[in-house]
Amino acid sequence: MKILGERFRYIAVEGPIAVGKTTLTKLLSATLNAELMLEDAESNPFLERFYRQPDRYAFVTQMFFLFQRTLQASALKQRDLFEAPTVSDFLLDKDLLFAKLNLANDEFDLYQHMYQHLRPTTPTPDLVIYLQASADVLIERLDRRGWFVEKPISEKYLRTIAESYAQFFHEYDASPLLIVNSDNLNFADDPEDYQLLLTRIQQIRSRREFFNRA
Repeated sequence: MKILGERFRYIAVEGPIAVGKTTLTKLLSATLNAELMLEDAESNPFLERFYRQPDRYAFVTQMFFLFQRTLQASALKQRDLFEAPTVSDFLLDKDLLFAKLNLANDEFDLYQHMYQHLRPTTPTPDLVIYLQASADVLIERLDRRGWFVEKPISEKYLRTIAESYAQFFHEYDASPLLIVNSDNLNFADDPEDYQLLLTRIQQIRSRREFFNRA
């Protein structure tokens, strides 16, 4: 996959909670011999409290993620273009999606000011892979991975996040975008599914394309 890594030097994988972003990111990193940049949700000390009391802890949770992702993105900015490719399981631009969804109006206004001040000028991904899945599939995958911090997440919240992502990527045009319906794909356990996706990535010719396995 050397040619693929030369064509796409920076790939970002995105999608709602439990859709399989990190699994796919790790697979792509191994295939392309790429640097791995992962969102570290487990290090956020406010996340569990946010899921239990979202009104009280939304702002500090969001700010922690903003600082964390800003540091990671800054490191990406400083990398030499001739180093290994990079694959990430987050897109910094999506922070505003969660902020708008979870923060009160006055908190969101403040967050926007902080975001504009802190957000580094980062390389634009050569490819964004948006993994989408139905809310029912997301609920099943969330239950399967069984992380205790996520136990309080409601079905309603998952559905709202899925809808927000759909709207975000409906309007997204900053990078070439591959929209992948992952309802019937299992990249973790089915190598054939992963190889089908790699083949589809190699065939990309336009800025917005779709991949679906019936």
